[in-house]
Amino acid sequence: MDPKFIRNFSIIAHIDHGKSTLADALLDVSGALTQREQKEQFLDNMDLERERGITIKAQTVCLKWVKDNQEYQINLIDTPGHVDFSYEVSRSLAACEGALLVVDAAQGVEAQTLANVYLAIENNLEIVPVLNKVDLPSADPEGVRKQIEDTIGLDCSNIIHASAKERRGVKEILDAIVELVPPPVADRALPLRALIFDSWFDSYQGVVVLLRLKDGVVRKGEKIRFMATGRDYEVLRLGKYAPFPLWVDTLEAGEVGYIVCGIKDIRDVKVGDTVTTARNPATVALPGFQKMKAMVFAGIFPVDATDFENLKDALDKLALNDSSLSFDKEKSEALGFGYRCGFLGLLHMEIVQERLEREFGLNLITTAPTVVYRVHMTDGTVSDFENPSQMPPEVKIAKLEEPFVKVTLHTPTDFIGQILKLCEDKRGSQIKMDYVSEKKVIIEYKLPLNEIVLDFYDRLKSISKGYASMEYELLDFEESDLVKMDVMINGEPIDALSLVVHRSKAVTRGRVLCEKMKELIPRQQYQVAIQAAIGAKIIARETLGALRKDVTAKCYGGDISRKRKLLEKQKEGKKRLKQIGSVEVPQEAFLAILKVED
Repeated sequence: MDPKFIRNFSIIAHIDHGKSTLADALLDVSGALTQREQKEQFLDNMDLERERGITIKAQTVCLKWVKDNQEYQINLIDTPGHVDFSYEVSRSLAACEGALLVVDAAQGVEAQTLANVYLAIENNLEIVPVLNKVDLPSADPEGVRKQIEDTIGLDCSNIIHASAKERRGVKEILDAIVELVPPPVADRALPLRALIFDSWFDSYQGVVVLLRLKDGVVRKGEKIRFMATGRDYEVLRLGKYAPFPLWVDTLEAGEVGYIVCGIKDIRDVKVGDTVTTARNPATVALPGFQKMKAMVFAGIFPVDATDFENLKDALDKLALNDSSLSFDKEKSEALGFGYRCGFLGLLHMEIVQERLEREFGLNLITTAPTVVYRVHMTDGTVSDFENPSQMPPEVKIAKLEEPFVKVTLHTPTDFIGQILKLCEDKRGSQIKMDYVSEKKVIIEYKLPLNEIVLDFYDRLKSISKGYASMEYELLDFEESDLVKMDVMINGEPIDALSLVVHRSKAVTRGRVLCEKMKELIPRQQYQVAIQAAIGAKIIARETLGALRKDVTAKCYGGDISRKRKLLEKQKEGKKRLKQIGSVEVPQEAFLAILKVED
């Protein structure tokens, strides 16, 4: 098809504003699915996405649409809305020329709406605004239209009013895509250059690579080259999702499709790499993507030590499909061998753990999340560490720095007081507060990332009854009075439970953590001491009482000295147990750090 009849666009919106429902409506109205094939959240094909009602992976689909007796090929890329998956969004936008900005007519502009719009503007995309859910009784289309114009600065005079659920306004959206989204700039006479914007591992076909062709043509049976790794492969199959896999013989510049080359070594494919032909290769690679910096780190360990190799294999395959995941080998005295993994946020971490357990059948223990700290040593050297157990002794530290973020909170005005208190409790300093309308306010705060990864998001949602939304961006490292807090069980420090905390909060957090541990650790035949310590100083302690078997049950009647003799014998046995006893710490205890309320 001539490039001027091709349109590549994505849908961007805040979580829950109806992206997946609108994608279903576009598939339905364009006739891509028969009635029998239709189902809700059609493009969310992961079980996790369906259960949670969120999009995790960006999905592509090729649609046909006829306008003024001319057939157009429309390539839709459905993107996630959650802040932790913004990398998926940025990758998808690099493959498009336009974006549908979907805003809920009842909720208005939210945090991720703004974040995703700015990503689209950075990529020079044509933005088509759509007001979704206009059928709701609480919808305020005029108010929200004005809000979009004021906060984003988009001209919304021709905004499309739609209800994806009732299929209202969907034809107008498809027409607007054809009219407003520019066709791709594509020269099919040039050597092949295609951008890899996603890939995944298929146990039958090897690595499947999703491409957006910028220049040239790729044909079945041709030899292609991955420019970053320099590896050559023969194209075995080419295809598009329409919305089911459709095999084709050629893919041309301007199109989106996938290739199968029987790649077994997953290290040969990198998201953001350029694919060219081996016979007539392009000399300049496409700009690709900025490497994502992990914000949150946690240790992932197999419960069964023999699963270590399986965990490595699973992480390799998952990183192919999720290039924002990073991992390195790690050894813990308490948990054995595992991996220190870097994530974009807490939800990302939770999803990765769940995917490892479900898709690869692994049984895992995840330690509490931490962030990267910067340490200036007394000898003048500077280094970073993300694992509290790597923190140098206090005498060698000149100063410690932690990362700070700018958090943007969108909330109804009813919850301002409690949200401000939450931010102050988390050592935040207010930047500004803007009233977007009578009922909605945008608050900006500067907060330590260390405080956000623990329980900030959960508490924000419970305070605001689910109405507040947040988005954050990294500012810089700043000096803080931080200390390393160890948790000791019967005098033995558990390295996987160590925490870096602010000195002003150490005692409170230590006390609460010890109480939490007392609830979670199973009782033993002997007394267990649970302590929190900073260096050699114990700052909190709880004692888990011993389980006591009634040894005098069979000793009825008779002299008291007989009972005393049995109890003394039991006491001696317990002393011996205490010397050689080891306590098994359950998975919940490692995650208890997350649940610590200040």
